[in-house]
Amino acid sequence: MNIIKVKDQQMGGKEAFNLVKADIENGAKVLGLATGSSPITLYNEMTSSDIDFSNMTSVNLDEYIGLEADNEQSYHYFMNEHLFSKKPFKNSYVPDGSNPDAEAATKAYDKIIEDNPIDLQILGIGRNGHIGFNEPGSPFDGKTRKVGLTESTIEANTRFFDDEKDVPRFAYSMGIGSIMKAKKIVLLAYGENKADAIAATVDGPVTEDYPASALQNHPDVTIIVDEAAASKLK
Repeated sequence: MNIIKVKDQQMGGKEAFNLVKADIENGAKVLGLATGSSPITLYNEMTSSDIDFSNMTSVNLDEYIGLEADNEQSYHYFMNEHLFSKKPFKNSYVPDGSNPDAEAATKAYDKIIEDNPIDLQILGIGRNGHIGFNEPGSPFDGKTRKVGLTESTIEANTRFFDDEKDVPRFAYSMGIGSIMKAKKIVLLAYGENKADAIAATVDGPVTEDYPASALQNHPDVTIIVDEAAASKLK
């Protein structure tokens, strides 16, 4: 693992953008993308750049189940607001959270991932070590599936909703096995509340109890952290 320590999230976005830009210059065609607050400064760098993404494909990690794409809390909406409306890709894929048929929705998304091998995967990390919505206990060889969100994840996401009861309890998520097939992975984490997660990811045992620890087995991972998130690294 390559650890890059930065002053703040703004600098983290710039460092991540440099990695994305270099990978595109080296021929990358498919980006795996994440939602949440961590990648926003990266997307700001991407939208203000002169890079043309119109011949590229993006594949997102996850989506809440039960939200239409135009719902302001959906990840479809998030990605459009922060990236796609300003820098469109040739194809942009996000799991279909409006489809209640979990088997059909997950099989369709696995086919998309199979047809579009990811060159560079962007990740955030949950306080409990989840990547995508792969909560503790998720299998390391997992594909896209319906997942139940833990109470800590629901609590963390409450800030985005008017009321805690409005937070979806289920999501479709790319599995850890699919994430690990990406050629390169860049994980972004900022703030003291991510320090335990980063320490377990880098220094802890590789265990399904801490999903991000699987990244220790990937050949090309870069972790970008501010000083607070890196504060518990050995």
